[in-house]
Amino acid sequence: GIMAAAAEAAAELSQALSRPLSLLQQPDCGRAARLRALEDIRAQLQGRPVPGAVLQEVFAARLLRPLSRCLAGDAAERCRELALQLLRHGLSQGERPCEALPVLLPALAQRLCPPQGAEPSEELRLGLVQLLGLLLQRCGASMAPYLGDIARVLQATLLDHYAEVRRESCACAVACARAMPEHFHMQSESLIKPLMQTISHQHYRVRVDVIQATGAVIQFGNGKSVDDVLSHLAQRLFDEIPKVRHAVTAVIGEWLLHLRDRYSYFHKLIPLLLGSFSDEIPENTKLAWTYWEKIGLQWEKENEEDLKDKMDFSISPSHYPKGETRPGLGCRELVSRNLSKILPGLCHDITDWLGSTRIKASQLLYTLLLHAEDHITQHMELLLRTLYQACSDEESEVVKNSVKAAELIGTFVSPKVSLKLITPAFEQTPKASCVMVLAAVIRGSPKEILQPHVAQLGNTLSQAGVCQRSEEVFYMEQLLYCVQALIEVCQEDCKEISLQLMKVLVTIMATPSSQDLKEKVEKTMSSLAAVQQLESFHSLYKQHIIQLLEWLAVSCEGWSCYSPEVLQFEVITTHSGAVIGEALDDFVQVLRTCLQPNRDPQMRLKLFTVLSQLLQKASETINSQGLFPSYLETVIKDILAPNLQWHAGRTAAAIRATAVLCLWALIHCEMLSPKEILRVKDELMPQIIASMDEDSKITRLMACRIVDVFLKVCGRQFDADKFKNTYTEVLKRLDDASCEVRLAAAHTLANWFKCLKDSDVKSSMENHVEFLYQELLVHLDDPDENLQKAVLEVLKEGSLLYPDLLVREIEGVVHKHQTPVYCNQLLHHIQSAKESA
Repeated sequence: GIMAAAAEAAAELSQALSRPLSLLQQPDCGRAARLRALEDIRAQLQGRPVPGAVLQEVFAARLLRPLSRCLAGDAAERCRELALQLLRHGLSQGERPCEALPVLLPALAQRLCPPQGAEPSEELRLGLVQLLGLLLQRCGASMAPYLGDIARVLQATLLDHYAEVRRESCACAVACARAMPEHFHMQSESLIKPLMQTISHQHYRVRVDVIQATGAVIQFGNGKSVDDVLSHLAQRLFDEIPKVRHAVTAVIGEWLLHLRDRYSYFHKLIPLLLGSFSDEIPENTKLAWTYWEKIGLQWEKENEEDLKDKMDFSISPSHYPKGETRPGLGCRELVSRNLSKILPGLCHDITDWLGSTRIKASQLLYTLLLHAEDHITQHMELLLRTLYQACSDEESEVVKNSVKAAELIGTFVSPKVSLKLITPAFEQTPKASCVMVLAAVIRGSPKEILQPHVAQLGNTLSQAGVCQRSEEVFYMEQLLYCVQALIEVCQEDCKEISLQLMKVLVTIMATPSSQDLKEKVEKTMSSLAAVQQLESFHSLYKQHIIQLLEWLAVSCEGWSCYSPEVLQFEVITTHSGAVIGEALDDFVQVLRTCLQPNRDPQMRLKLFTVLSQLLQKASETINSQGLFPSYLETVIKDILAPNLQWHAGRTAAAIRATAVLCLWALIHCEMLSPKEILRVKDELMPQIIASMDEDSKITRLMACRIVDVFLKVCGRQFDADKFKNTYTEVLKRLDDASCEVRLAAAHTLANWFKCLKDSDVKSSMENHVEFLYQELLVHLDDPDENLQKAVLEVLKEGSLLYPDLLVREIEGVVHKHQTPVYCNQLLHHIQSAKESA
């Protein structure tokens, strides 16, 4: 009964559709009539409940062909739209949609494929592709015979101008791949090119869909296409939209788990998946890790036999990078076995012209090395070459990652191997980046494994070719970090290279650089002292001062102002505090060699400046042990005296000035005792008197003061010539441009009178005294009141020699003086002196 009822319903519906259908098929039917006919058909189909079987029968027999014709060729957009709606209705509600394929697919292809297929309406193009999607969903594998048509349609629609059409086409490609995997591989390759042409579309949703479609097309199609898409997918890992990167990670993860020929592609796919470990979105990183763990475990299962020994003996290394979790065995093996294929390309990327590529590659390098562990060893040469270059990158991120990677070399590679390769690079042309890599390798190494190589490291670093190669501050900083790394890792083992490290630290400190670097060096010296249980860096100097000075003394015959040793000598002598007082033999020997008048003037000036600095705090520096006086004769006769000789030129004048300062410092701190002065006066007196005429005010002042002291100590033993030479030079200083020098000269003349008064040659000096009275009386009327008072004191002292002579001289000039008050005071003083006598 049911069958009869269905047949009746079908006949009834068929009858109702006859009129609009016959209208539709008339060749001269106008647009409005066609539209009415289509609307009529829609009303008949939707106006009554139609069972699926009935609909199927009517649809197949009566509607499919006219509607398909309309869809493919009707000039009116609204008619094509209605035809599409009706077809959709028939295919989704009917029971055997697959029977429509022979008629419908050619119609779709005609509308969507070039050359003739150019449906102008975007919405209709979208509807047509959705219709294809509906067919794939309902017919599945039955569509295999039409695979060629479907592929031709998708090749066109994947490149449609309308983004939604592209997205829908991606969905169709996935559905097609899943629906007929055993046939799909014949056509899959034809979709790769259009997919890759649309993978960088401006809408991120399109990019996501294309990536997912590519995943399915290759997984169910021809795996060989992996090579055609890899570079495009790698590029999408730089996409700024996290969802796009997420899609790439998921596709690569799926391929690594399920691709048929995955074993041949491991080396190409692993870098892409591990590249996502450094994604800034935690969700993406987590996805990559989850896939990677699954892939590692699956690989372990598949290669159980092969891994038997390793599974039993795989103990975790005792020294492992802080904060890192060790990846599973399968993951480690996958990387180790593919490393030789991955590394060359990766190392090339680390030197790419694009900053973002270099950063990504440097992050990946770290991840790979963490997995490869001691398998790094066979790739060391390539790795080191790459790291030297990467450590001098302008991107700080690249440098940071490369340094971390170098630390892993320290962790996993025996220092026998790594140092043997790094040390020669050092000795040829040490660059800052080589030093950086070495410092990182040391930092990553376990203490006990580094111990046998400590001496070799100390010797390498302290070679002149390494530590004096460059005055560039950046290089010196890296060298300092290298020493710090050694001290941090090796601790008390550094005792055996304490001297070598001190040489390096002294050299760094001697580089003309910022105060900041000098403070860092001092801190490092303190930690080197601490690991040896010494209380401060001064104790380090105490331990090594003789060896340090001898290290420099070897070459001091050849020093010039450009020699780094001059600056190193300055550091050792001024930074060691009181300790230098224990090494005076070497100290004085170097000065004596370098301060000969025939040596480089700029260098002598530098060394004299150092000496004068030390003399100003002698008791805390060179005389801390009270031993300096026994070297005085050498210092004065062999060092100071020759350098006080007059030579032309500014530098020579500056040297004389510093030598005079040194002499004054010796006298001022009373190291040069009266007994010593007597021994050296003949050597020095002429030079000091000549120095009173120098251009430098400070030199003239010091020279006056020194003559003053010499007079006090030994003036009474002077002969007539000495008295004469002394007063003529000192007298000139009363006309000096500097007020200080004029007052010092007056003070010295007062002492001169004192000495002459008690001298055996007083009687032969009367004419000179008379001349001196006359000159001093002129200055008694000087515009500078301070000088007038000083000269008054000098004449009071001088009046004791020939009072009557002086009175006569005063009376001859007093009427000419602007301020006769001083003359009158002087006369009064002489009168009182006579009376009291």
